[in-house]
Amino acid sequence: MYIQFNNTYARLPERFYCKVSPTPVRNPNLGLFNFALAKELGFDFKDLDTQKIAEIFSGNTLLPGSEPIALIYAGHQFGHFVPQLGDGRAILLGECMDTHGEQRDIQLKGSGKTPYSRNGDGRAALGPMIREYIVSEAMHALGIKTTRALALVTTGESVYRDTLLPGAILTRIAASHVRVGSFEYFAAQKDISALKILTDYVIQRHYPTAKAAPNPYQLLLAHIRDAQASLMVDWMRVGFIHGVMNTDNMALSGETIDYGPCAFIDAYDSHQVFSAIDRHGRYAFSNQANICFWNLMQFGKSIACLLDPCPIKALRILNETVDAFKAIYESKCLTTLGEKIGISHPNQDDRTLIEELFAIMQKESLDYTLTFRYLSYLPQNIPWPFGDLFTPSPALNGWIKKWGSRLPTQMISAHEISDRMFTVNPAFIPRNHKIEEVIQYTMEREDFSKIHAFLQILAKPYSGEHKDHLEYMRTPTAKERVRQTFCGT
Repeated sequence: MYIQFNNTYARLPERFYCKVSPTPVRNPNLGLFNFALAKELGFDFKDLDTQKIAEIFSGNTLLPGSEPIALIYAGHQFGHFVPQLGDGRAILLGECMDTHGEQRDIQLKGSGKTPYSRNGDGRAALGPMIREYIVSEAMHALGIKTTRALALVTTGESVYRDTLLPGAILTRIAASHVRVGSFEYFAAQKDISALKILTDYVIQRHYPTAKAAPNPYQLLLAHIRDAQASLMVDWMRVGFIHGVMNTDNMALSGETIDYGPCAFIDAYDSHQVFSAIDRHGRYAFSNQANICFWNLMQFGKSIACLLDPCPIKALRILNETVDAFKAIYESKCLTTLGEKIGISHPNQDDRTLIEELFAIMQKESLDYTLTFRYLSYLPQNIPWPFGDLFTPSPALNGWIKKWGSRLPTQMISAHEISDRMFTVNPAFIPRNHKIEEVIQYTMEREDFSKIHAFLQILAKPYSGEHKDHLEYMRTPTAKERVRQTFCGT
């Protein structure tokens, strides 16, 4: 295999990272490989061999041009500032230009200790790496900006997480791994030179149009604000909970990154939390936009010295720019939720209609995904084809009558309304209990076949409904319901 590396982060001053090679593993074996993504990255398959791929994406073999580094950053973790974190179990092998002309990072996760590992072992357990592979690829199929999963390699070694577990290494592909915490680190060091270098780097790599602005750093902040607002709306659209929205888990590229204790809502609860360590609901479903705003403020504070040399003016620019997030998010959210119920250009009366629907869903614990998929059939009077997979309650039926009187006021056909709803309301999400099921099956049998089948279903989330796939659509039973998820560190 040949990769044309084009490393840019490794050209930055060495205080941005440390040079470190992956720690070899005993017996690497390829569990999963994303051939479609590899082609998109422009990888050469002339000498394709699964064992060679396993050697490469375990870190045992370094390809020519790879310059492995671990990135340094800080972060607010559950609101508490930690001045130095960094890649404690991840190593950036390098960067490549994909077939779309976009720069992409190639990173190994679970590849051994780095100078930033602190007391960690630098390794990853198989279960959490399977979860990240599945969820990140599902998010991509759902049309949500995300890091991608290229490969999953088992190591033939065990890691200790309360008990001994099989080890694994995930290859993650990202637009970049620059985070809010990357800026917080240099702001805490009062390293203005590094802040300017890193800010210019992000502009060049992700938001080059900002370069021509009178104040490029203000426009950068606005671009990142808008990207994050769109990302939060997409999370809300599909019922996704990130789980740990620490500032070191917020990528400036606008991608979803770091799938730890993440999960999708089954029965709707706006206060739903899955992370076992989020005891106060800081990262609850309904609080994600608020936390995003808070994280943006931390980024803005970190680069305030670049916004204007006068601290008072810089603070005004910061507040004006970031404060606009709330209105932008609310506008995007109303538009998207309107689309979920088939209403284009929703007005304030529609906002009330949407709020009434969510109140019913909350009170009656209706399945988030199935509720909206069920509604997608109704404008055309198409019978719900899946029987008791979802049964509307009297309260929901009352709401449906009210909603039904609103739909004809739009100047489009019932058929078009349904078609539009089907494109934003998925039939398939990576349901938590199914993820746990395939993880357990894979770990017990060392057989990845169930994951392959699951990924095929998730690759077409807005279509492909069939009675043979009901198992992937249904809400979990009380016994199957997953109440907590874990990051695996």
